[in-house]
Amino acid sequence: MVTKCEACPLRRRGLFTAMSEEEIRQTQRFKVGEMMVEGGTPVLTEGAHSAQLFTVLSGLGIRYKMLENGRRQVLNFVFPGDLLGLQAAVMGEMGHTVEARGKMRLCVFDRAALWDFFKSSPGRSFDLTWLAATEEHFLGEALTTVGQRNAEQAVAWALVKVYLRATQLDLTVSNTMTLPFKQQDLADALGLSLVHTNKTLAKLRERQIATWRDGTLTVNDLDLLAELGLTTTQAPPRRPIM
Repeated sequence: MVTKCEACPLRRRGLFTAMSEEEIRQTQRFKVGEMMVEGGTPVLTEGAHSAQLFTVLSGLGIRYKMLENGRRQVLNFVFPGDLLGLQAAVMGEMGHTVEARGKMRLCVFDRAALWDFFKSSPGRSFDLTWLAATEEHFLGEALTTVGQRNAEQAVAWALVKVYLRATQLDLTVSNTMTLPFKQQDLADALGLSLVHTNKTLAKLRERQIATWRDGTLTVNDLDLLAELGLTTTQAPPRRPIM
């Protein structure tokens, strides 16, 4: 069954700003359906022309770019509420690939209706701009991490960001969350080798700060993890949802 926007479960999460009844109706008119994607399946492919935009209703994924030599740079991790495909809608083709990690449920929007959406729904259009600006801000922070944090600082920073985002989405139970990413995904996001990443995670585990194994992340000391990552435990700002 297709989820109606007025009954969207994400609207009850603390991460997202409230929507007026008119905004809900505007979004519902923009939505054309839903799609289920299995883990390991590309949702959008670098260089492809997509006729659709997506909002992640449930499930996690990654965004990445491939180099000519076959190496990969993970740009960021995808969570429920993230908007996918806006780059292709504006620039004509995707500049990166989005791949599901585990089952993912997506709300589907018609890209062809995007410009009418901007004309008829200026408030919701500003929300789209806000989401794009937030994505740019995060990429700047990630680039700073790759260039200026050492391995321990980078891994700690990434785990804090993932854990805080999951907490606001009610994806954590006590101090634990399901984390379907691979350690290679983390290594490719931080510009580290898999061996170096695994050694760094082992050190965090030995110090009983954080443990990531068998698809589960447990954070025992969030404050210390944030201190190691040269970041804070301040929750991400509330954000709009499409």
